[in-house]
Amino acid sequence: MTTRTMNVAELVAIDVHTHAEVSAKGQASLDTELADASSAYFKIEGNRKPTLPEIAGYYRERKMAAVVFTVDAESATGTEPVPNEEVAEAAADNADVLIPFASLDPHRGKAAVKQARRLVEEYGVRGFKFHPSIQAFFPNDRLAYGLYEVIEETGAIALFHTGQTGIGAGVPGGGGIRLKYSNPLHVDDVAADFPHLKIILAHPSFPWQDEALAVATHKPGVHIDLSGWSPKYFPPQLVQYANTLLKDKVLFGSDYPVLTPDRWLADFEKLEIKEAVRPKILKENAARLLGLA
Repeated sequence: MTTRTMNVAELVAIDVHTHAEVSAKGQASLDTELADASSAYFKIEGNRKPTLPEIAGYYRERKMAAVVFTVDAESATGTEPVPNEEVAEAAADNADVLIPFASLDPHRGKAAVKQARRLVEEYGVRGFKFHPSIQAFFPNDRLAYGLYEVIEETGAIALFHTGQTGIGAGVPGGGGIRLKYSNPLHVDDVAADFPHLKIILAHPSFPWQDEALAVATHKPGVHIDLSGWSPKYFPPQLVQYANTLLKDKVLFGSDYPVLTPDRWLADFEKLEIKEAVRPKILKENAARLLGLA
């Protein structure tokens, strides 16, 4: 097999937020009720469950790279995630376009901590996705601190879902998913307790956008990705900070496959972002954070 390598200079953009929602065996990471509700919430058209090779091909066609991950919330949902090892192996096979992140449920305790180190050292995983609302934990809960220690020590990245989620939206009781866990202010404690940990706050953090901006401006290691929303809906203060104080800490993310990079980039073109800042958001900030530059 031909070894693929990433040429950052040739990339149009780096998408720091994409989901592997189905394994090679056809196993989905969300049950049907939650997946259908999410599809309705985002008004998804086209393929909701691309395979990892299909994701690689999709981004290769667009001359983009993508951070890809699953979400491990089995203790809360009863549904097994796409295996982290499968994500990492697919990324290794498509290293010109895919960057592997993993996801570990903090409720797994010491087993998760041990697995995190193995995923970094043996599989080349570059970061870890946490979804506090679905995983049902506050980011500053000590049960996750062992994981953060490994992530910080290995130089990996901790990416936290923040704000409202489309998962469970419209299902009675929201599918039992509680939004309170994903207030970005809880991540401020993590950033204070792990000062060298690289952190991404995912999404415009509705209804806590100002909290996210405050944390990102106060804590040097905290960044914000713009995934999950069309740029035409971005709060004005987010656009203001992206253009100024946070111009080196804001990152392009789509949330593919629930939101495509095609739609996101088309709407981003119309956003009042300074020309000098656009390449930072689309590629340069991510390349530096991921150690690709």
